[in-house]
Amino acid sequence: QDDAHIICTREQVEDEISAALFFSLNILKQFNFKTFKLYISTKPKEKYVGSSDDWNLAEHSLKQSVEKTGIPYEIDEGGGAFYGPKIDIKIEDAIGRQWQCSTIQFDFNLPTQFSMNFINKNGEKEKPFMIHRALLGSLERFFGILIEHYGGWFPLWLAPIQCRILTISSDVNSYSQDVLDSLKKRNWRVECDSSSEKIGYKIRQAISGKIPLLIIIGKNEMNDKTISIRQKNNSLGSMTLDQFLEKFDNSNSNIIDNDN
Repeated sequence: QDDAHIICTREQVEDEISAALFFSLNILKQFNFKTFKLYISTKPKEKYVGSSDDWNLAEHSLKQSVEKTGIPYEIDEGGGAFYGPKIDIKIEDAIGRQWQCSTIQFDFNLPTQFSMNFINKNGEKEKPFMIHRALLGSLERFFGILIEHYGGWFPLWLAPIQCRILTISSDVNSYSQDVLDSLKKRNWRVECDSSSEKIGYKIRQAISGKIPLLIIIGKNEMNDKTISIRQKNNSLGSMTLDQFLEKFDNSNSNIIDNDN
């Protein structure tokens, strides 16, 4: 669940909108989305709830917050929901298609329906503003967009299986198990293919499964206490496990991206 409802005073509205907008953009940037377009939907011409004063304040706050980002935006006149104006964030994927994901939406309806109020600085009851914030929108749709955006090659931190160990012969199973255990202790999502299949077949299977990193272990690696690394179709050579861990940080979204 990536939704949240922010309850705030009239004076806090613009700061809260700006914080929610910048937070949403930063989250999307972590997934390597770089191009955005913003849309502001304003008050419908006929059916709506809330006072004109509240709508004017909300729309002004949305515009001010959007302009701070420097990102191109459009106004969808009359396109808001009956209960409040909103910002929609559209992301551009790797092949230039736009997708609507994040939404920052005022809700003038629920505070009224639930008779919400607080005591303001003058000691008087005042109805708060409610801001609904959805960071990713539909999670299923967002992951569908991610799969297409990366062509299935998720960055290391996001990949379900980050690394697969491939053995060349059964003689190295014990050493491979040690490597597997060491990586799991460091919270790597890793598995080992110690089947009797030929190494070429194992590599092809791992690549077709979009595994970001492959560790290949044969007798030479076992004797030298090293591991051989492949990334997609590229050999990165041999290194010790400590060197591997120093080179690849499994929590860092910038290690492997769609261009590598």
